[in-house]
Order: sequence, then C-alpha cells, then structure tokens
Amino acid sequence: MPGENLSRDEARERAALLSVDGYEVSLDLRSAVGEDSGDGPRTFRSVTTIRFRCNEPGASSFADLIAPSVTSVSLNGRDLDPGEVFDGSRITLEDLAGDNELVVDAQCAYSRTGEGLHRFVDPEDGEVYLYTQYEPADSRRVFANFEQPDLKAPFRFEVRAPEGWTVWSNGAGERADGVWRFAETRPISTYITCVVAGPYHYVTDTYARTFADGTTLEIPLGALCRKALAPHFDADDVFLVTKQGLDFFHDHFDYPYPFGKYDQAFVPEYNLGAMENPGLVTFREEFIFRGKVTQASYEGRANVVLHEMAHMWFGDLVTMEWWDDLWLKESFADFMGEFSLVGATRFKNGWVTFANRRKAWAYRADQLPSTHPITADIRDLQDAKLNFDGITYAKGASVLKQLVAYVGQEAFLEGARRYFKRHAYGNTRLGDLLSVLEETSGRDMSAWSRSWLQTAGVNALTPQVLLGADGRVEELAVVQEAAESHPELRPHRVAVGLYRVADGTLERYARVETDVDGARTVIAELAGADAPDLVLVNDDDLTYCKIRFDETSLATLRAHLGSVTDPLARALCWSALWNMTRDALLPARDFVDLVLRFAGRESEIGVLQMLHAWAESALTHYSAPARRETTARLLAEGARRELYAAGAGGEQQLAWARFFARTATAEADFDLLRDLLEGTATVEGLELDQELRWVFLEPLAAHGVVDEKALAEELARDDTASGKRHQVRCLAARPSEAVKAQAWAQVVESDALSNAMVEATIAGFSQGSQRELLAPYAEKYFAAIERVWAERSIQIAMHVVQGLFPSLQQSRATLDATDAWLDSHPDAAPALRRLVLEARDDLARALRGQTCDEAADQ
Repeated sequence: MPGENLSRDEARERAALLSVDGYEVSLDLRSAVGEDSGDGPRTFRSVTTIRFRCNEPGASSFADLIAPSVTSVSLNGRDLDPGEVFDGSRITLEDLAGDNELVVDAQCAYSRTGEGLHRFVDPEDGEVYLYTQYEPADSRRVFANFEQPDLKAPFRFEVRAPEGWTVWSNGAGERADGVWRFAETRPISTYITCVVAGPYHYVTDTYARTFADGTTLEIPLGALCRKALAPHFDADDVFLVTKQGLDFFHDHFDYPYPFGKYDQAFVPEYNLGAMENPGLVTFREEFIFRGKVTQASYEGRANVVLHEMAHMWFGDLVTMEWWDDLWLKESFADFMGEFSLVGATRFKNGWVTFANRRKAWAYRADQLPSTHPITADIRDLQDAKLNFDGITYAKGASVLKQLVAYVGQEAFLEGARRYFKRHAYGNTRLGDLLSVLEETSGRDMSAWSRSWLQTAGVNALTPQVLLGADGRVEELAVVQEAAESHPELRPHRVAVGLYRVADGTLERYARVETDVDGARTVIAELAGADAPDLVLVNDDDLTYCKIRFDETSLATLRAHLGSVTDPLARALCWSALWNMTRDALLPARDFVDLVLRFAGRESEIGVLQMLHAWAESALTHYSAPARRETTARLLAEGARRELYAAGAGGEQQLAWARFFARTATAEADFDLLRDLLEGTATVEGLELDQELRWVFLEPLAAHGVVDEKALAEELARDDTASGKRHQVRCLAARPSEAVKAQAWAQVVESDALSNAMVEATIAGFSQGSQRELLAPYAEKYFAAIERVWAERSIQIAMHVVQGLFPSLQQSRATLDATDAWLDSHPDAAPALRRLVLEARDDLARALRGQTCDEAADQ
C-alpha cells in the first residue's frame, strides 16, 4: 500500500504540525485462543484514544494504522466514516482543532511473520503465546498512532486476556475485573511500546542500588519464557548479568535507570536478536540453551543483554529524531554492550570476540555497493528497515572505540552524561552529541565527524619496513589506502606493535600508540628498533581498518600464527588474513591451510568458531571449482582429527564436532555421524544431546543418508517447537528435485509458513553439495522476487530475496542474469534493488576469489 512506506519528508511535516500528549490503548486478546474461524485473518479488537495538539488549527494530517478493518473513527466527538477516511494504512484527519482527541476502534490482525502482534502455538502442549515487535514501524499493526520516533508521548495500556494468562507491558501491571491495567509510561516512541501475553513461565528478582547521596533505587526484575523451555532456563545467569550491567551503567552514566521495572522476555519465532522496549526487553528464545553450548554462546547472550540495557539511555531516554541517526542508538548500544561486558562481567576477553566476529560483519557491509555513512540518508521506512546493518551496528561501535581513543574515555563518558541530562525524553540529531563531546574533550569534532561518520568505506593500513645496514629498523611507515569508490583517507589513532619469534612463541617487544593520517605516515618512534618478524598495525584494535602485512610479516604468520601469545593480537591476525581472502589477495586454499594447521591451538572459543565459519565460507565461495572437492576433504579430515585430539568434554571438542558435521563429505564421515547417533560409536567426553543430534542429522539428510522416516522418528524424540524447526530444515536439505520444488513452493508461492518456518526451509534448501540440483531455481528467482516483494511482509520478503539468491551458481552467467534483472527493473523498490545489488557483489567477490585460488596452481 502506498501509505505504508512513510517518507522522511512526510514525518518532518507531521512533526512540525503535531505534538502528542498521550495514548490510551485497549486491546482485547481473548480471540487468541480457540478455533480459527478460517474466514480471513484471525483478529483482535484494538481501541486507541490519542490526545494531541495541532499548531495550525484547520490543517489536515493523518494517523497510521494497518488493520483488516476499522469499526469506528471519532475525531473531537465527530464520527467519521471509516470507509472514507481509512485506506488500509492511514486515517485521514481533516479540520484539526488546537487540542484534539482521536478514538479509533479497529480489528487488527495477529501476525505470523514476527511483525506487530505475533501469535505462536506451541506444538508441544498447544499453549498460545503472544508478543509484539515493532521496530521500525509495526506498532501501527496493533493500535492507531503517529508512527515516527520524534512524536513521543506517555502511553497507558489495558489488555483483556484469556483466563490463566499473564500480561506484561512497559509499565507495571495489575489485573482487576478481568482486565490488565498498566502504569503510564514516560514519554517514549511508538516503536518501543510492547505487550507480551500468555501462560509464560516467569521468574523474579530485585536489583537495589544506594547512590552516593544516600538515595536508593530498587528495580523489580523479571525473566520469562515459554513453559516448555522452563527446564532449560538459567534465569539466575540472566539476572547476574543484568545486575552487573545496571551497576556498570549507574557507575558511568550518572543517570538512574528511568523506567521502573526491568522484565526480559524470551519469545518464540523472533526475527531479531532482541529489542530494547523500556521495562520489557524482548529476546529470541534461542538464547535459552537446550543443549550444551560453548562459553561463546553465553558471552554472546550477555553482550545482547547489555546492548539492550544500554538502549535504556541511548535510544529510549534519548531517541534519534529520524532513522538517519539510527547510529545514535545502535552504534552506542553495540559499543557500550562490549564496553560493559569487559568491564562488569566474567567475559574479560570480549574485545577479542568483537575484533574477530563483530567487525567482520562491518567489513563486509562497508565494502558492498550499498555501503553508506554511519549517519545515513534514510528516505523512508523501507530504507530504515535495511539499515539495521553491520555499518550502523558494528562499524559504528568500532568508530566509537576509535573516538574513545581520540578524546579519552573520561571525556567520552562525561559527554554521555551531559547528553542524557540535556535531552532526557527528547529527540536528537548528530550535532547534539557532537556539541557535548566538544565541551568535554576540548576538541573540534566537526572534522572527525566528517571523516568517520559522514563518509563510507573502510581504509587499509599496511606497514612498510626499511632495515638499515645494522639490521635494525631504519624507517617504519604506515601506508593508508581507500577504494576508488570511497576515497576518504581518515585520521586513525592506532597502536603499532612489533613482534618476534623467541623460544617457540611470537611475542610483542615494542609498541607505539600514534596518529596515522594521510597516504603515508612515518612512525619515527620505532626507528632503531630491532628488526621485527611481524608488524601488527592497529595492535589492540583501537581503530576501524583492514590490516595488511608486509612480506616478512606474512611469511612469519604462515609459519608461526599459532604461537602468537596475545589472544587479541592473534584474533586481529586471523581477521586480517580473512579479509585478504575475501579481497582475493590470499588464495582460499592458503587460508584453509592456516586453519587446519593452527586453529587447533586457538584458546579463544569464539575465535575458533569464527574460524570454522570462515573456513566453510572459503570452501563454498572462494575455493576454485577444480579444487573444491580436495579442499572439502581436507577440511573434513582436519575436523575429524581435531575432534579426537580435543580435550574430552571440553568446549573445543564440541566446536570441532559441530564443524566436522558441517564439513562431512565422504562415506566414512557419514558412517561416523550415523554411528554416533545410533550409539554404536563414541568419542570420549562428547555428550550427544538433542541439539547436537540435529546438527549431525542435517548433513546426513543433505547427502541422502537418512530419509523422511528417520527425520520423523527424530521429531518424535524431540516433539517441540525447536525440534520442528530442525526437522523442517533437514527435510528441505534432502537431495531431491521433488523436495526442492516443494520447499520452493512453500516459501515463494505460499504464505502459509510462519517466519521461523520460512527461515528454516530456506536454510535447508541451499546446500553447497547440491549446486546442480539448485541450478534451475536461478531463473525462477529473478522471475519471482518483484512479486514477492509486493505481496509479502517486508520481513518475509527479505528472507526470500536474501536467502534464495542463487549464490551457489557461481558463474558469469549468474552474474549476467543478475545484471539483466537490475537493468530491466530500474523502478523496482529501492530496498529490493539494494538486496539484489548486495547479493550480486558477494557473487562477484566469490568469482574473484576463485580466480585467485586457481592462480595458485600456476
């Protein structure tokens, strides 16, 4: 519908005209249970009262609502004809008064796509669970409103729910006379309001803090999940991290948590990692671990808990005016999540994981044709939806880490404190933050902002070492490069480390922290140093850049990478080598060889798991086709070898077991997986829990070793929501034309599947071992995507367009077909074109990588 995609210009016009005093929202959710009528979508009643002012009486505007039907609309006591004023996404409001009251009574639809009010039926016990998810603009699927972040207001919710249910919202709630009523919120944006309802398992705790002035803050804590997941729910650990985070932010922000209670809901079929609704944060329930996982999983969950908590200040208390400045919340939350993780919890090596895993997301996004400045140009809501990306999150966080190095930690934190106090419950732009940082640091932030926040692209930093006749460093310089498309050379605050091999280890013996600016910077402080075996530019990961190596350093890493003693330095080397592989500067076989030789010595489990993912990607995308079978065999053999060599029962063993399953390629590999599943073979210390069983079953299904009957039997063992998702993925993975045709039809031609089942089906559909079987779907993909984009919700459309792109058909013909679609669809939705352009870029990069790998044979 044309009105669904609100533009920035429309939002600015409405914000200049209106201000909102408050909302009262009444939802009747009793229709969530019982038999479906089958006549159209299942709906619930939503009655909204909005009190707002108009500074130009007599003017016209509109409210937002996406609903199957509207029963009545009343403006200032005047009944309006819904058929005349409601077009399916907007309610026209004419002849506004100075003070206005709008009442809208609508039938809104429950969602199966994770957008709006999502309804989930647990296959294990038949219980129904509801939750809302709105960002950037889906609260209008639940109640009428002015759906833009700068029209903040207090909200009062009341909810009628089935007997036996509990309901949660942003404020504290009580049930009386069959209705749940919630305390009025502080002024917040529409997209961070929230309702969760159902027979959830609920655990409580309390956080208390006494401040220096003697005042005490007490915050009721809650954590909830589906009843079926309660046996696996380690709420104590969630509460531990929550309390540590609240202490950390109170210590550093000097602004007490402002939203009353703090509930955290782990909900099913969630599209995101989590959402920062004040007082009621929602998370994907996969953060409740049904089986054994590594510490990297617990670290990842803790990071997300703290990321969302940081949003209570960066995003909820102070909110960006429009989605152009999304970074004002997401970049800060990403940085503060890691900063507090290291500063307050047991995960002291969090910056190692950040350097290796999180920044890889940023590097990829920043080299796509769709790259954009951290402060982006967001024309409309579809643009906003796609900008929740690696630039806004991970690059933004990396740049903030560089900012801390640039202005100093205390100046940065004092700037944050002033920012909160100055703009509490308001909306801001870039300049509002820069002004307080100039105050606290004494630095002119305009040049820094232009270079780092208002330009796109990533720089590469390469050391140049000139040795004198005495064998010492005569000159050491850092060369900075940028892509032609984004030529900005930025000022970098970096540490340059010199390393040498001694007694079987590669250790740092000299370090200089300095400023790198322009095309070439001489590091005068390192003149006269002993000749290094390795020069690591951006040691300690202070800046955001791609690290390159001189020839001596690269040769040292080929021989001694596993002996780098510092885990952060080692992670930075691995990240640099992976970037070189993606940039076709290092053959894929060389990267795989490094993984096979040195990954078994990696102590950081998060880094190890990232290396496994990169090695799989090197095989699938960058390995020369003629070499692919050999590379696959070497990876499987190496994974099997490390599986048996790893410590019994340890997390390295678990990581290698999962990697072995994903790389299994030979009959002997499949025999071992099947024997482990059947219990006729064992690996000392390896516990085969239900989650690991599904990991082993997927490659067996993809290679035709197990059939539909075996997968049905496994589902009988694990007849749960998680088990059903696993089974659907495995079913779609089977190597059969009929299977692929069925999976394609279920995802592309039908909207019967929920978001989670769409995701599972797509994940199973595309298997690296089935390139020929999938080849016919390249043409079908380009014929379908514009229709899919027009007919499906944006979340499902994104799954289809990204997940079904023929990335395994790695040929010039596929590249040409992509270009032909782009050339013949210049007027397609910009967000759709962006996704196709990104997929095309990944494909072209894969072809360049394969050419590099082929050249290694010559």
